[in-house]
Amino acid sequence: MTGAILLDTHAWVWSFAAPALMSASARAALQNAPTVYVSPISFFEIGQKVRLGKWPEMVPHVADLPGILTRQGGVTAPFTPEICLKAALHNWDHRDPFDRLLAATATALGLPLVTNDAAFAGWHGLHVLW
Repeated sequence: MTGAILLDTHAWVWSFAAPALMSASARAALQNAPTVYVSPISFFEIGQKVRLGKWPEMVPHVADLPGILTRQGGVTAPFTPEICLKAALHNWDHRDPFDRLLAATATALGLPLVTNDAAFAGWHGLHVLW
């Protein structure tokens, strides 16, 4: 999957709602990648945060997230039992299940993760772009 990337949830949201928040290198990676993946867990994370009132800016977009990804030309990343187990069993002190699943997906697929979240530095073997 050379050249393909996986977007962290915030990177995906910023790509369509606030591109100026992305670094120049993150925007370049997004523009030049032959395939841009978004994990199904990102849909869940956004929906959960909208439901809990923690991401009110996403209320106007949440119902159309699948359509947004399609219009962007993005692809839904696989969400497999192996990825779930990798996320659960990896020796990483970070407890956020969304982040664990994103890191596991990126490493399982051999993709860099586009993220501004410093927490991912603790996952050995994960290539981060920002």
